[in-house]
Amino acid sequence: MIPSADAAITRDDRALILAYDHGLEHGPVDFEDVPGTTDPETVFDIATHDAVTALAVQKGVAEGYYPSYEDDVNLLLKLNGTSNLWMGEPNSAVNCTVDYAAELGAEAIGFTVYGGSNHEIEMVEEFREAHEAAREHDMGVVMWSYPRGQGLKNDTSADTIAYAARMGLELGADITKVKYPGSAEAMQWACESAAGTKVVMSGGSKTSDREFLSTVETAMRAGASGLAVGRNVFQRENPTELLDALEAVIFEDATADDALGLMPSTSNNRATASDD
Repeated sequence: MIPSADAAITRDDRALILAYDHGLEHGPVDFEDVPGTTDPETVFDIATHDAVTALAVQKGVAEGYYPSYEDDVNLLLKLNGTSNLWMGEPNSAVNCTVDYAAELGAEAIGFTVYGGSNHEIEMVEEFREAHEAAREHDMGVVMWSYPRGQGLKNDTSADTIAYAARMGLELGADITKVKYPGSAEAMQWACESAAGTKVVMSGGSKTSDREFLSTVETAMRAGASGLAVGRNVFQRENPTELLDALEAVIFEDATADDALGLMPSTSNNRATASDD
């Protein structure tokens, strides 16, 4: 961790990373609810929202679309990733070099490490190589720290997520992305375990506006530095509304209830329900 290495992808030391590496990691199924999001240009347009501090994509998407958005979007190039067709012990292919990420104009790199996998050792060694190369280019480093593997019984327990956050610190990440461990106390322990490393919560599967914003509020009050979210934004018909609300919660310390008031469609739905 180097202080301010992530300055290009943060705002007031907080981050809202829009993740769009799902086409590789999950396949087209994540775009079925809003078919327009199959087109990367749609999500690049969403990423121009002031709340978004960086857009995380794989190199093919960056090559094809980032040149048209380089003035409006901060690029976080995801260096590794594996399709959901892979059925073996958790692993992640390295699909891009740091040098090429720099050529594409990336401000930072993202790298997944599956702590606890039988492939952990080689993944950490690959992360080391990417991390040190990123420093040569003055790029920030974001670790997707996702404990997984046949020997791991609970990948979202308080101790496991705290370990995941600590791995980010120990291995040199500037920002560590972890799954939400289920409670404010567990999230606080994860953030404390990361010491000076920023911890951002993974957005996870799509939930209701209220449930999602409440979880984000809880994570922020527990010490998180923001959010790395994909489906909970781009699977919505009006992602701009949710980004307005997330901006209030993450950067302005608003409550979830206050943020919901910034979402006209949600507010209208609540009013209609109360009239019934």
